[in-house]
Amino acid sequence: MSPHRTPDSSRRSDRSRRAIHDAALALVGEVGYAKTTIEGIAARAGVGKQTIYRWWPSKAAVLMDAFLDMGARQAAEADAAGGGEHGIPDTGDLAADLKLVLRATVDELNDPVAEAPTRALAAEGIIDPVLGAQFVESLLEPQLQLYVTRLRAAQAAGEVRADVDPRIALELLIAPLTHRWLLRTLPLTHAYADAVVDHALRGLLVQP
Repeated sequence: MSPHRTPDSSRRSDRSRRAIHDAALALVGEVGYAKTTIEGIAARAGVGKQTIYRWWPSKAAVLMDAFLDMGARQAAEADAAGGGEHGIPDTGDLAADLKLVLRATVDELNDPVAEAPTRALAAEGIIDPVLGAQFVESLLEPQLQLYVTRLRAAQAAGEVRADVDPRIALELLIAPLTHRWLLRTLPLTHAYADAVVDHALRGLLVQP
């Protein structure tokens, strides 16, 4: 007879959390944030509603956690595939490096899997200051710091003007993409990302 094994509650909890994360992301993509409910998430995940409330105070908190988990999984998959280098590359060509990263940002913003939860979190963060602060701290700030690091390296190399504030400079790059993505008035493309970099660098680079 095989020895009796005590069920691993931590593994069961991990499976339940993953199922809840997947259910939240799927429902927001299918029916939108407004129509997504804790009851719907619980039914999709195959768990009780109280299980969700035991771990999260609201559907916004569930979605935030699910989005962070999705990002962590994607990073782990990239590492496993040998593409685990994080940050903005520093090849010595600032324009090429920024275009590479902004093109990847365009792809992420246009990704149908991520677009709905990103829009939902951005909108909810406007009316919920606690969620908004978490959205900035957990999702936005780590990405913004990558631009600060790369621009400071370009300043140290004498490529970017010494009087340029990297925090303001990165907004010249990120804000146009975000504006176009939020308003949906014009297509968000690689060509547009390249043009944003070209226009921004005219004001940032040391002139010969």
